[in-house]
Amino acid sequence: MKETLQSFYTERIAQFKEHRDSIKNQLRLSGTIRLLLFIAGAAGIYFLWAQWQVAVIIAIVTFVVFLFLVSRHENLRRRRDFQQALLDRNELELKILDRKFYDRPDGSQFLKDNHEFSRDIDLLGPGSFFQYLNRSVTKDGVATLAAQFLSNDLTGISQKQEAIKELSEKIDFRHNYGATATLLNNEKDPKGMLAWIKSYEAFVPSIYSWLPWVWFVVSIALGVAYFNNWVNGYVFSAVFFGGLAVTGKYIKRITAFSANISSLELFFQQYSQLILAIEKESFKSDLLLELKSRIMVGDAPASVRFKELAAAIGRLDQRNNMLFGVLANGFGLWDLKQVHTIEKWLNENANHIENWLDTVAQIDAMNSLGNFAYNHKNYVYPTIESGDFKMQVIDARHPLLDPAKAIGNDINIASGEFFIITGANMAGKSTFLRTVSMKIVMANAGLPVCAQSMIYSPIKLITSMRTSDSLTDDESYFFSELKRLKYIVDKIETERYFIVLDEILKGTNSQDKANGSRKLIEKLSRKHATGIIATHDLSLTEVANEYDSISNYFFDADITNDELTFDYTFKDGIATNMNASFLLRKMGIVDD
Repeated sequence: MKETLQSFYTERIAQFKEHRDSIKNQLRLSGTIRLLLFIAGAAGIYFLWAQWQVAVIIAIVTFVVFLFLVSRHENLRRRRDFQQALLDRNELELKILDRKFYDRPDGSQFLKDNHEFSRDIDLLGPGSFFQYLNRSVTKDGVATLAAQFLSNDLTGISQKQEAIKELSEKIDFRHNYGATATLLNNEKDPKGMLAWIKSYEAFVPSIYSWLPWVWFVVSIALGVAYFNNWVNGYVFSAVFFGGLAVTGKYIKRITAFSANISSLELFFQQYSQLILAIEKESFKSDLLLELKSRIMVGDAPASVRFKELAAAIGRLDQRNNMLFGVLANGFGLWDLKQVHTIEKWLNENANHIENWLDTVAQIDAMNSLGNFAYNHKNYVYPTIESGDFKMQVIDARHPLLDPAKAIGNDINIASGEFFIITGANMAGKSTFLRTVSMKIVMANAGLPVCAQSMIYSPIKLITSMRTSDSLTDDESYFFSELKRLKYIVDKIETERYFIVLDEILKGTNSQDKANGSRKLIEKLSRKHATGIIATHDLSLTEVANEYDSISNYFFDADITNDELTFDYTFKDGIATNMNASFLLRKMGIVDD
Protein backbone atom coordinates (compact mmCIF):
# COMPACT_ATOMS: atom_id res chain seq x y z
CA MET A 1 0.00 0.00 0.00
CA LYS A 2 2.71 2.48 1.01
CA GLU A 3 4.82 1.61 -2.04
CA THR A 4 1.85 2.16 -4.37
CA LEU A 5 1.17 5.59 -2.88
CA GLN A 6 4.84 6.53 -3.05
CA SER A 7 4.92 5.62 -6.72
CA PHE A 8 1.72 7.57 -7.37
CA TYR A 9 2.92 10.76 -5.68
CA THR A 10 6.39 10.47 -7.22
CA GLU A 11 4.85 10.38 -10.70
CA ARG A 12 2.76 13.45 -9.93
CA ILE A 13 5.80 15.28 -8.57
CA ALA A 14 7.68 14.62 -11.81
CA GLN A 15 4.67 15.86 -13.81
CA PHE A 16 4.32 19.09 -11.85
CA LYS A 17 8.07 19.74 -11.94
CA GLU A 18 7.98 19.45 -15.72
CA HIS A 19 5.04 21.86 -15.96
CA ARG A 20 6.66 24.32 -13.55
CA ASP A 21 10.00 24.28 -15.35
CA SER A 22 8.27 24.78 -18.70
CA ILE A 23 6.49 27.86 -17.35
CA LYS A 24 9.77 29.12 -15.88
CA ASN A 25 11.28 28.99 -19.36
CA GLN A 26 8.29 30.90 -20.74
CA LEU A 27 8.76 33.51 -18.00
CA ARG A 28 12.41 34.00 -18.93
CA LEU A 29 11.45 34.35 -22.59
CA SER A 30 8.66 36.75 -21.65
CA GLY A 31 11.09 38.95 -19.72
CA THR A 32 13.50 38.99 -22.67
CA ILE A 33 10.74 39.91 -25.13
CA ARG A 34 9.59 42.78 -22.90
CA LEU A 35 13.11 44.12 -22.70
CA LEU A 36 13.60 43.87 -26.47
CA LEU A 37 10.23 45.53 -27.06
CA PHE A 38 11.17 48.42 -24.79
CA ILE A 39 14.52 48.87 -26.52
CA ALA A 40 12.95 48.65 -29.98
CA GLY A 41 10.21 51.11 -29.07
CA ALA A 42 12.66 53.58 -27.52
CA ALA A 43 14.93 53.30 -30.58
CA GLY A 44 12.03 53.80 -32.97
CA ILE A 45 10.88 56.93 -31.14
CA TYR A 46 14.44 58.28 -30.98
CA PHE A 47 15.30 57.77 -34.64
CA LEU A 48 11.90 58.81 -35.97
CA TRP A 49 11.38 61.80 -33.69
CA ALA A 50 11.47 64.14 -36.70
CA GLN A 51 8.37 62.35 -37.98
CA TRP A 52 6.45 62.87 -34.78
CA GLN A 53 3.23 61.27 -36.03
CA VAL A 54 5.07 57.99 -36.66
CA ALA A 55 6.90 58.32 -33.31
CA VAL A 56 3.57 58.76 -31.50
CA ILE A 57 2.13 55.68 -33.21
CA ILE A 58 5.25 53.67 -32.23
CA ALA A 59 4.92 54.89 -28.65
CA ILE A 60 1.25 53.95 -28.47
CA VAL A 61 1.76 50.53 -30.07
CA THR A 62 4.77 49.84 -27.82
CA PHE A 63 2.80 50.84 -24.73
CA VAL A 64 -0.23 48.67 -25.65
CA VAL A 65 1.89 45.62 -26.50
CA PHE A 66 3.98 46.15 -23.36
CA LEU A 67 0.82 46.17 -21.20
CA PHE A 68 -0.32 42.95 -22.88
CA LEU A 69 3.06 41.32 -22.20
CA VAL A 70 2.97 42.48 -18.55
CA SER A 71 -0.48 40.92 -18.14
CA ARG A 72 0.68 37.72 -19.85
CA HIS A 73 3.77 37.64 -17.62
CA GLU A 74 1.60 37.91 -14.50
CA ASN A 75 -0.59 35.07 -15.74
CA LEU A 76 2.49 32.94 -16.31
CA ARG A 77 3.76 33.78 -12.84
CA ARG A 78 0.44 32.71 -11.29
CA ARG A 79 0.52 29.47 -13.28
CA ARG A 80 4.09 28.81 -12.11
CA ASP A 81 3.14 29.43 -8.48
CA PHE A 82 0.13 27.15 -8.87
CA GLN A 83 2.27 24.33 -10.26
CA GLN A 84 4.75 24.84 -7.42
CA ALA A 85 1.92 24.63 -4.92
CA LEU A 86 0.76 21.35 -6.49
CA LEU A 87 4.32 20.08 -6.38
CA ASP A 88 4.62 21.03 -2.70
CA ARG A 89 1.41 19.21 -1.80
CA ASN A 90 2.56 15.98 -3.41
CA GLU A 91 5.99 16.23 -1.81
CA LEU A 92 4.21 16.70 1.52
CA GLU A 93 2.27 13.47 0.97
CA LEU A 94 5.52 11.58 0.36
CA LYS A 95 7.01 13.06 3.49
CA ILE A 96 4.03 12.14 5.69
CA LEU A 97 3.96 8.62 4.25
CA ASP A 98 7.33 8.27 5.99
CA ARG A 99 5.69 9.53 9.22
CA LYS A 100 7.55 12.85 9.07
CA PHE A 101 4.85 15.29 10.11
CA TYR A 102 6.05 16.76 13.40
CA ASP A 103 6.82 20.15 11.84
CA ARG A 104 3.23 20.55 10.64
CA PRO A 105 0.62 22.78 12.37
CA ASP A 106 -0.64 20.69 15.26
CA GLY A 107 -3.91 22.40 16.23
CA SER A 108 -2.77 23.17 19.77
CA GLN A 109 -4.76 26.41 19.64
CA PHE A 110 -7.97 24.36 19.58
CA LEU A 111 -7.27 22.45 22.79
CA LYS A 112 -9.93 23.12 25.42
CA ASP A 113 -9.71 22.53 29.14
CA ASN A 114 -13.43 22.09 29.69
CA HIS A 115 -14.03 19.62 26.88
CA GLU A 116 -15.11 16.01 26.81
CA PHE A 117 -11.83 14.61 25.43
CA SER A 118 -9.64 17.16 23.61
CA ARG A 119 -6.61 16.95 25.93
CA ASP A 120 -6.59 13.20 26.54
CA ILE A 121 -6.38 11.22 23.31
CA ASP A 122 -3.58 12.82 21.21
CA LEU A 123 -6.18 14.32 18.90
CA LEU A 124 -4.55 17.78 18.97
CA GLY A 125 -1.07 19.00 19.80
CA PRO A 126 2.45 17.84 18.91
CA GLY A 127 2.53 14.37 17.40
CA SER A 128 -1.26 14.30 17.24
CA PHE A 129 -3.74 12.75 14.83
CA PHE A 130 -4.74 16.24 13.72
CA GLN A 131 -1.12 17.07 12.87
CA TYR A 132 -0.90 13.85 10.85
CA LEU A 133 -4.19 14.26 8.97
CA ASN A 134 -4.61 17.99 8.46
CA ARG A 135 -4.15 19.27 4.90
CA SER A 136 -6.54 22.22 5.18
CA VAL A 137 -5.10 25.59 4.27
CA THR A 138 -7.51 28.42 5.01
CA LYS A 139 -7.77 29.65 8.59
CA ASP A 140 -11.45 28.81 8.73
CA GLY A 141 -10.85 25.46 7.04
CA VAL A 142 -8.35 24.41 9.70
CA ALA A 143 -10.67 25.62 12.47
CA THR A 144 -13.61 23.79 10.88
CA LEU A 145 -11.62 20.55 10.71
CA ALA A 146 -10.73 20.80 14.40
CA ALA A 147 -14.34 21.66 15.27
CA GLN A 148 -15.61 18.57 13.43
CA PHE A 149 -13.39 16.32 15.52
CA LEU A 150 -14.28 18.08 18.77
CA SER A 151 -18.01 18.32 18.13
CA ASN A 152 -19.06 14.86 19.45
CA ASP A 153 -21.70 15.11 16.73
CA LEU A 154 -23.55 11.85 16.02
CA THR A 155 -25.79 13.10 13.21
CA GLY A 156 -25.43 12.25 9.54
CA ILE A 157 -22.47 9.87 9.93
CA SER A 158 -23.47 7.84 6.85
CA GLN A 159 -23.74 11.05 4.81
CA LYS A 160 -20.30 12.10 6.02
CA GLN A 161 -18.90 8.74 4.96
CA GLU A 162 -20.35 9.08 1.46
CA ALA A 163 -18.93 12.59 1.08
CA ILE A 164 -15.48 11.49 2.27
CA LYS A 165 -15.54 8.48 -0.06
CA GLU A 166 -16.38 10.76 -2.99
CA LEU A 167 -13.73 13.34 -2.15
CA SER A 168 -11.11 10.64 -1.61
CA GLU A 169 -11.29 9.80 -5.32
CA LYS A 170 -11.37 13.43 -6.49
CA ILE A 171 -7.59 13.77 -6.25
CA ASP A 172 -7.20 16.57 -8.78
CA PHE A 173 -10.04 18.57 -7.24
CA ARG A 174 -8.59 18.20 -3.74
CA HIS A 175 -5.06 19.11 -4.78
CA ASN A 176 -6.12 21.97 -7.06
CA TYR A 177 -8.36 23.37 -4.33
CA GLY A 178 -5.57 23.11 -1.77
CA ALA A 179 -3.01 24.66 -4.13
CA THR A 180 -5.36 27.55 -4.87
CA ALA A 181 -5.97 28.06 -1.16
CA THR A 182 -2.20 27.98 -0.53
CA LEU A 183 -1.83 31.06 -2.75
CA LEU A 184 -4.42 33.00 -0.74
CA ASN A 185 -3.43 35.96 1.37
CA ASN A 186 -4.23 34.46 4.76
CA GLU A 187 -3.58 37.67 6.67
CA LYS A 188 -7.24 38.65 6.48
CA ASP A 189 -9.52 37.13 9.07
CA PRO A 190 -12.76 36.10 7.32
CA LYS A 191 -14.75 36.40 10.55
CA GLY A 192 -13.51 39.94 11.18
CA MET A 193 -14.28 40.89 7.60
CA LEU A 194 -17.75 39.39 7.87
CA ALA A 195 -18.45 41.27 11.10
CA TRP A 196 -17.46 44.55 9.42
CA ILE A 197 -19.74 43.88 6.45
CA LYS A 198 -22.72 42.96 8.62
CA SER A 199 -22.34 46.04 10.79
CA TYR A 200 -21.70 48.43 7.89
CA GLU A 201 -24.16 51.30 7.37
CA ALA A 202 -24.41 52.86 3.91
CA PHE A 203 -23.96 56.62 3.60
CA VAL A 204 -24.28 57.32 -0.15
CA PRO A 205 -27.89 58.21 -1.13
CA SER A 206 -29.58 56.03 -3.76
CA ILE A 207 -29.75 59.00 -6.15
CA TYR A 208 -26.10 58.29 -6.97
CA SER A 209 -27.07 55.08 -8.71
CA TRP A 210 -28.02 57.19 -11.78
CA LEU A 211 -26.91 60.80 -11.15
CA PRO A 212 -23.21 60.17 -12.01
CA TRP A 213 -24.26 58.92 -15.47
CA VAL A 214 -26.37 62.03 -16.02
CA TRP A 215 -23.52 64.21 -14.75
CA PHE A 216 -21.07 62.52 -17.11
CA VAL A 217 -23.38 62.90 -20.15
CA VAL A 218 -23.98 66.57 -19.31
CA SER A 219 -20.22 67.11 -18.89
CA ILE A 220 -19.53 65.54 -22.30
CA ALA A 221 -22.27 67.61 -23.89
CA LEU A 222 -21.02 70.85 -22.35
CA GLY A 223 -17.46 69.94 -23.30
CA VAL A 224 -18.48 69.54 -26.92
CA ALA A 225 -20.47 72.78 -26.73
CA TYR A 226 -17.54 74.64 -25.19
CA PHE A 227 -15.06 73.50 -27.86
CA ASN A 228 -17.55 74.57 -30.50
CA ASN A 229 -17.99 77.95 -28.78
CA TRP A 230 -21.66 77.29 -28.09
CA VAL A 231 -21.20 78.00 -24.36
CA ASN A 232 -18.54 79.89 -22.51
CA GLY A 233 -15.92 78.34 -20.25
CA TYR A 234 -17.69 79.38 -17.05
CA VAL A 235 -20.56 76.98 -17.72
CA PHE A 236 -18.20 74.11 -18.50
CA SER A 237 -16.07 74.90 -15.42
CA ALA A 238 -19.17 75.13 -13.24
CA VAL A 239 -20.03 71.50 -13.98
CA PHE A 240 -16.46 70.37 -13.21
CA PHE A 241 -16.12 72.27 -9.95
CA GLY A 242 -19.71 71.38 -9.02
CA GLY A 243 -18.80 67.69 -9.33
CA LEU A 244 -15.78 68.21 -7.08
CA ALA A 245 -17.94 70.08 -4.58
CA VAL A 246 -20.57 67.31 -4.49
CA THR A 247 -17.89 64.65 -4.03
CA GLY A 248 -16.10 66.81 -1.45
CA LYS A 249 -19.16 66.73 0.76
CA TYR A 250 -18.52 63.00 1.31
CA ILE A 251 -14.75 62.91 0.82
CA LYS A 252 -13.76 61.97 4.40
CA ARG A 253 -16.21 59.09 4.57
CA ILE A 254 -15.28 57.93 1.07
CA THR A 255 -11.59 57.93 1.97
CA ALA A 256 -12.19 55.92 5.14
CA PHE A 257 -14.47 53.49 3.29
CA SER A 258 -11.93 53.08 0.49
CA ALA A 259 -9.17 52.25 2.97
CA ASN A 260 -11.31 49.51 4.54
CA ILE A 261 -12.77 47.96 1.42
CA SER A 262 -9.59 48.13 -0.71
CA SER A 263 -7.81 45.82 1.68
CA LEU A 264 -10.51 43.22 0.91
CA GLU A 265 -10.18 43.32 -2.88
CA LEU A 266 -7.51 40.62 -3.05
CA PHE A 267 -9.39 38.57 -0.45
CA PHE A 268 -12.56 38.52 -2.55
CA GLN A 269 -10.68 37.83 -5.77
CA GLN A 270 -8.94 34.84 -4.22
CA TYR A 271 -12.00 33.42 -2.49
CA SER A 272 -13.92 33.67 -5.75
CA GLN A 273 -11.41 31.18 -7.23
CA LEU A 274 -12.16 28.65 -4.49
CA ILE A 275 -15.90 29.13 -4.88
CA LEU A 276 -15.56 28.79 -8.66
CA ALA A 277 -13.76 25.46 -8.14
CA ILE A 278 -16.71 24.23 -6.07
CA GLU A 279 -19.23 25.51 -8.65
CA LYS A 280 -17.45 23.73 -11.51
CA GLU A 281 -17.07 20.40 -9.71
CA SER A 282 -19.75 17.73 -10.12
CA PHE A 283 -20.76 16.07 -6.84
CA LYS A 284 -23.03 13.11 -6.12
CA SER A 285 -23.15 12.72 -2.33
CA ASP A 286 -25.95 14.55 -0.51
CA LEU A 287 -23.65 16.43 1.84
CA LEU A 288 -21.46 17.84 -0.92
CA LEU A 289 -24.49 18.72 -3.05
CA GLU A 290 -26.00 20.57 -0.09
CA LEU A 291 -22.76 22.51 0.42
CA LYS A 292 -22.60 23.38 -3.26
CA SER A 293 -26.21 24.61 -3.24
CA ARG A 294 -25.30 27.18 -0.56
CA ILE A 295 -23.13 29.16 -2.97
CA MET A 296 -25.93 29.68 -5.48
CA VAL A 297 -28.06 32.79 -5.04
CA GLY A 298 -30.64 33.39 -7.77
CA ASP A 299 -29.17 33.34 -11.26
CA ALA A 300 -25.73 34.63 -10.26
CA PRO A 301 -23.38 32.17 -8.54
CA ALA A 302 -21.23 33.38 -5.69
CA SER A 303 -18.02 33.39 -7.75
CA VAL A 304 -19.56 35.89 -10.21
CA ARG A 305 -20.81 38.05 -7.34
CA PHE A 306 -17.37 38.06 -5.70
CA LYS A 307 -15.80 39.08 -9.02
CA GLU A 308 -18.33 41.89 -9.36
CA LEU A 309 -17.37 43.20 -5.95
CA ALA A 310 -13.64 42.90 -6.62
CA ALA A 311 -14.12 44.77 -9.91
CA ALA A 312 -16.06 47.57 -8.19
CA ILE A 313 -13.36 47.88 -5.51
CA GLY A 314 -10.75 48.04 -8.27
CA ARG A 315 -12.63 50.87 -9.95
CA LEU A 316 -12.84 52.76 -6.66
CA ASP A 317 -9.09 52.36 -6.23
CA GLN A 318 -8.59 54.40 -9.43
CA ARG A 319 -9.22 57.45 -7.25
CA ASN A 320 -5.69 57.01 -5.93
CA ASN A 321 -4.44 58.25 -9.29
CA MET A 322 -4.56 61.98 -8.59
CA LEU A 323 -5.20 63.13 -12.17
CA PHE A 324 -7.83 60.49 -12.84
CA GLY A 325 -9.49 61.08 -9.47
CA VAL A 326 -9.87 64.82 -10.00
CA LEU A 327 -11.17 64.52 -13.57
CA ALA A 328 -13.46 61.53 -12.94
CA ASN A 329 -15.05 63.09 -9.86
CA GLY A 330 -15.42 66.52 -11.45
CA PHE A 331 -17.02 65.25 -14.63
CA GLY A 332 -18.63 62.02 -13.44
CA LEU A 333 -18.95 61.84 -9.61
CA TRP A 334 -16.79 58.70 -9.88
CA ASP A 335 -16.22 58.00 -6.19
CA LEU A 336 -19.87 58.31 -5.26
CA LYS A 337 -20.91 55.99 -8.08
CA GLN A 338 -18.40 53.27 -7.10
CA VAL A 339 -19.13 53.52 -3.38
CA HIS A 340 -22.86 53.27 -4.06
CA THR A 341 -22.27 50.20 -6.26
CA ILE A 342 -20.24 48.53 -3.51
CA GLU A 343 -22.74 49.48 -0.80
CA LYS A 344 -25.55 48.03 -2.90
CA TRP A 345 -23.56 44.82 -3.30
CA LEU A 346 -22.92 44.61 0.45
CA ASN A 347 -26.59 45.17 1.18
CA GLU A 348 -27.72 42.48 -1.28
CA ASN A 349 -25.11 39.89 -0.33
CA ALA A 350 -24.23 40.45 3.34
CA ASN A 351 -26.58 37.68 4.45
CA HIS A 352 -25.11 35.25 1.93
CA ILE A 353 -21.40 35.84 2.50
CA GLU A 354 -21.35 33.84 5.73
CA ASN A 355 -22.71 30.80 3.86
CA TRP A 356 -20.18 31.25 1.07
CA LEU A 357 -17.21 31.51 3.40
CA ASP A 358 -18.45 28.62 5.51
CA THR A 359 -18.82 26.47 2.38
CA VAL A 360 -15.23 27.24 1.39
CA ALA A 361 -14.09 26.28 4.90
CA GLN A 362 -16.22 23.11 4.99
CA ILE A 363 -14.83 21.88 1.67
CA ASP A 364 -11.30 22.77 2.79
CA ALA A 365 -11.80 20.71 5.95
CA MET A 366 -13.45 17.78 4.17
CA ASN A 367 -10.59 17.67 1.66
CA SER A 368 -8.33 16.73 4.57
CA LEU A 369 -10.68 13.87 5.45
CA GLY A 370 -10.87 12.75 1.82
CA ASN A 371 -7.10 12.89 1.54
CA PHE A 372 -6.75 10.74 4.66
CA ALA A 373 -9.19 8.17 3.26
CA TYR A 374 -7.30 8.04 -0.04
CA ASN A 375 -3.97 7.48 1.72
CA HIS A 376 -5.48 4.70 3.86
CA LYS A 377 -7.43 2.56 1.43
CA ASN A 378 -6.78 -0.45 3.62
CA TYR A 379 -8.88 1.14 6.38
CA VAL A 380 -12.58 0.32 6.63
CA TYR A 381 -15.66 2.50 7.00
CA PRO A 382 -17.63 1.46 10.08
CA THR A 383 -21.00 -0.11 9.43
CA ILE A 384 -23.37 2.30 11.17
CA GLU A 385 -26.36 0.78 12.96
CA SER A 386 -29.14 2.44 14.91
CA GLY A 387 -30.21 1.59 18.43
CA ASP A 388 -28.28 1.30 21.68
CA PHE A 389 -24.54 1.69 21.56
CA LYS A 390 -22.34 -1.14 20.47
CA MET A 391 -18.86 -1.36 19.03
CA GLN A 392 -17.56 -4.54 17.46
CA VAL A 393 -14.10 -4.12 15.96
CA ILE A 394 -11.80 -6.78 14.54
CA ASP A 395 -8.06 -6.05 14.54
CA ALA A 396 -8.29 -2.51 15.92
CA ARG A 397 -5.05 -0.52 15.73
CA HIS A 398 -4.11 3.08 16.40
CA PRO A 399 -3.70 5.20 13.23
CA LEU A 400 -0.49 6.85 14.48
CA LEU A 401 1.35 3.59 15.15
CA ASP A 402 3.71 2.19 12.54
CA PRO A 403 1.55 -0.28 10.56
CA ALA A 404 4.47 -2.68 10.36
CA LYS A 405 4.72 -2.88 14.15
CA ALA A 406 1.19 -2.22 15.42
CA ILE A 407 -0.59 -5.12 17.13
CA GLY A 408 -4.31 -5.34 16.43
CA ASN A 409 -6.89 -6.25 19.04
CA ASP A 410 -10.56 -7.14 18.86
CA ILE A 411 -13.06 -4.98 20.75
CA ASN A 412 -16.62 -5.99 21.55
CA ILE A 413 -18.51 -3.76 23.96
CA ALA A 414 -22.15 -2.75 24.19
CA SER A 415 -24.32 -0.27 26.05
CA GLY A 416 -24.13 -0.61 29.84
CA GLU A 417 -20.92 -2.62 29.83
CA PHE A 418 -17.79 -1.47 31.63
CA PHE A 419 -14.29 -2.95 31.19
CA ILE A 420 -11.61 -2.85 33.89
CA ILE A 421 -8.18 -3.20 32.26
CA THR A 422 -5.10 -4.11 34.28
CA GLY A 423 -1.54 -4.68 33.21
CA ALA A 424 2.09 -3.81 33.77
CA ASN A 425 3.67 -0.50 32.87
CA MET A 426 4.27 -0.16 29.12
CA ALA A 427 2.13 -3.23 28.40
CA GLY A 428 -0.26 -1.25 26.19
CA LYS A 429 -3.14 -0.15 28.42
CA SER A 430 -3.01 3.57 27.62
CA THR A 431 -2.45 2.93 23.91
CA PHE A 432 -5.51 0.70 23.92
CA LEU A 433 -7.60 3.39 25.61
CA ARG A 434 -6.54 5.89 22.95
CA THR A 435 -7.18 3.36 20.19
CA VAL A 436 -10.76 2.85 21.37
CA SER A 437 -11.22 6.61 21.79
CA MET A 438 -9.90 7.34 18.31
CA LYS A 439 -12.22 4.71 16.83
CA ILE A 440 -15.17 6.61 18.27
CA VAL A 441 -13.92 10.06 17.18
CA MET A 442 -13.02 8.89 13.68
CA ALA A 443 -16.25 6.95 13.22
CA ASN A 444 -18.32 9.94 14.33
CA ALA A 445 -16.45 12.13 11.82
CA GLY A 446 -17.27 9.70 8.99
CA LEU A 447 -13.68 8.52 8.54
CA PRO A 448 -12.52 4.99 7.80
CA VAL A 449 -10.77 3.35 10.75
CA CYS A 450 -7.67 1.22 11.16
CA ALA A 451 -9.26 -2.24 11.48
CA GLN A 452 -10.46 -5.21 9.48
CA SER A 453 -14.09 -4.43 10.27
CA MET A 454 -16.18 -2.29 12.61
CA ILE A 455 -19.86 -2.37 13.47
CA TYR A 456 -20.87 0.75 15.36
CA SER A 457 -23.95 2.28 16.93
CA PRO A 458 -22.82 5.87 17.62
CA ILE A 459 -22.11 7.32 21.04
CA LYS A 460 -20.39 10.43 22.37
CA LEU A 461 -16.97 10.20 24.00
CA ILE A 462 -15.84 11.56 27.37
CA THR A 463 -12.48 10.91 29.05
CA SER A 464 -10.31 11.50 32.09
CA MET A 465 -6.74 10.50 31.29
CA ARG A 466 -4.39 13.45 31.63
CA THR A 467 -5.57 15.60 34.49
CA SER A 468 -3.03 18.22 35.61
CA ASP A 469 -2.82 20.61 38.53
CA SER A 470 -3.44 24.32 37.96
CA LEU A 471 -1.08 26.82 39.54
CA THR A 472 -3.05 29.74 38.17
CA ASP A 473 -6.25 28.51 39.81
CA ASP A 474 -4.37 27.38 42.94
CA GLU A 475 -5.69 23.84 42.46
CA SER A 476 -4.00 20.64 43.60
CA TYR A 477 -3.69 17.69 41.27
CA PHE A 478 -6.20 15.75 43.34
CA PHE A 479 -8.77 18.52 43.26
CA SER A 480 -8.36 18.82 39.48
CA GLU A 481 -9.07 15.09 39.22
CA LEU A 482 -12.19 15.43 41.34
CA LYS A 483 -13.44 18.31 39.21
CA ARG A 484 -12.92 16.24 36.08
CA LEU A 485 -14.77 13.25 37.50
CA LYS A 486 -17.60 15.52 38.65
CA TYR A 487 -17.74 16.93 35.12
CA ILE A 488 -18.12 13.39 33.73
CA VAL A 489 -20.76 12.33 36.26
CA ASP A 490 -22.81 15.46 35.53
CA LYS A 491 -22.54 14.94 31.77
CA ILE A 492 -23.84 11.36 31.84
CA GLU A 493 -26.94 12.51 33.73
CA THR A 494 -28.31 14.06 30.55
CA GLU A 495 -26.64 12.20 27.64
CA ARG A 496 -25.17 8.82 26.79
CA TYR A 497 -21.36 8.79 26.68
CA PHE A 498 -18.61 6.24 26.27
CA ILE A 499 -16.39 6.86 29.32
CA VAL A 500 -12.62 6.33 29.19
CA LEU A 501 -10.70 6.56 32.47
CA ASP A 502 -6.98 6.04 33.03
CA GLU A 503 -5.60 5.60 36.57
CA ILE A 504 -8.07 7.88 38.32
CA LEU A 505 -7.48 9.39 41.77
CA LYS A 506 -3.72 9.28 41.40
CA GLY A 507 -3.45 12.25 43.73
CA THR A 508 -4.28 10.36 46.93
CA ASN A 509 -2.94 7.37 48.92
CA SER A 510 -3.33 3.78 47.68
CA GLN A 511 -6.13 2.74 50.05
CA ASP A 512 -8.10 5.93 49.52
CA LYS A 513 -7.60 5.59 45.78
CA ALA A 514 -8.84 1.99 45.80
CA ASN A 515 -11.94 2.81 47.83
CA GLY A 516 -12.76 5.91 45.80
CA SER A 517 -12.23 4.18 42.45
CA ARG A 518 -14.43 1.27 43.50
CA LYS A 519 -17.27 3.54 44.60
CA LEU A 520 -17.08 5.48 41.33
CA ILE A 521 -17.18 2.32 39.19
CA GLU A 522 -20.11 1.02 41.22
CA LYS A 523 -22.00 4.26 40.75
CA LEU A 524 -21.32 4.28 37.00
CA SER A 525 -22.48 0.68 36.76
CA ARG A 526 -25.72 1.46 38.62
CA LYS A 527 -26.33 4.23 36.10
CA HIS A 528 -25.77 1.70 33.28
CA ALA A 529 -22.79 3.72 32.07
CA THR A 530 -20.58 2.37 29.31
CA GLY A 531 -16.81 2.57 29.11
CA ILE A 532 -13.37 1.34 30.11
CA ILE A 533 -10.94 2.08 32.92
CA ALA A 534 -7.25 1.21 33.07
CA THR A 535 -5.71 0.67 36.49
CA HIS A 536 -2.74 -0.84 38.29
CA ASP A 537 -4.93 -1.49 41.32
CA LEU A 538 -5.81 -5.17 41.18
CA SER A 539 -8.30 -4.80 44.04
CA LEU A 540 -10.57 -2.84 41.73
CA THR A 541 -11.07 -5.96 39.62
CA GLU A 542 -13.13 -7.48 42.46
CA VAL A 543 -16.05 -5.25 41.47
CA ALA A 544 -16.59 -7.50 38.46
CA ASN A 545 -17.63 -10.27 40.85
CA GLU A 546 -20.61 -8.21 42.00
CA TYR A 547 -21.81 -6.68 38.71
CA ASP A 548 -22.55 -8.70 35.58
CA SER A 549 -22.03 -5.57 33.46
CA ILE A 550 -18.39 -5.22 34.55
CA SER A 551 -15.66 -7.38 33.00
CA ASN A 552 -11.93 -7.73 33.59
CA TYR A 553 -9.33 -7.60 30.83
CA PHE A 554 -5.57 -7.22 30.89
CA PHE A 555 -2.35 -6.68 28.96
CA ASP A 556 0.38 -9.09 29.91
CA ALA A 557 4.09 -8.70 30.55
CA ASP A 558 6.54 -11.59 30.51
CA ILE A 559 9.82 -11.74 32.38
CA THR A 560 11.94 -14.63 31.14
CA ASN A 561 15.70 -15.00 31.52
CA ASP A 562 15.82 -11.57 33.12
CA GLU A 563 14.26 -9.97 30.02
CA LEU A 564 10.94 -8.10 29.87
CA THR A 565 8.70 -8.60 26.84
CA PHE A 566 5.17 -7.55 25.89
CA ASP A 567 2.74 -9.00 23.38
CA TYR A 568 0.36 -5.96 23.49
CA THR A 569 -2.61 -8.32 23.23
CA PHE A 570 -5.96 -7.57 24.87
CA LYS A 571 -6.89 -10.58 26.98
CA ASP A 572 -9.77 -11.71 29.15
CA GLY A 573 -8.84 -11.82 32.85
CA ILE A 574 -6.63 -10.06 35.40
CA ALA A 575 -2.94 -9.15 35.08
CA THR A 576 -0.56 -11.04 37.33
CA ASN A 577 2.82 -9.74 36.20
CA MET A 578 3.84 -6.21 37.22
CA ASN A 579 7.19 -4.76 36.25
CA ALA A 580 7.97 -1.64 38.31
CA SER A 581 10.39 -3.41 40.68
CA PHE A 582 12.01 -5.30 37.83
CA LEU A 583 12.59 -2.11 35.82
CA LEU A 584 13.98 -0.24 38.84
CA ARG A 585 16.47 -3.04 39.37
CA LYS A 586 17.19 -3.53 35.65
CA MET A 587 18.02 0.14 35.16
CA GLY A 588 20.21 0.26 38.24
CA ILE A 589 17.96 2.65 40.10
CA VAL A 590 17.68 0.29 43.08
CA ASP A 591 19.76 -2.64 44.26
CA ASP A 592 18.69 -6.27 44.02
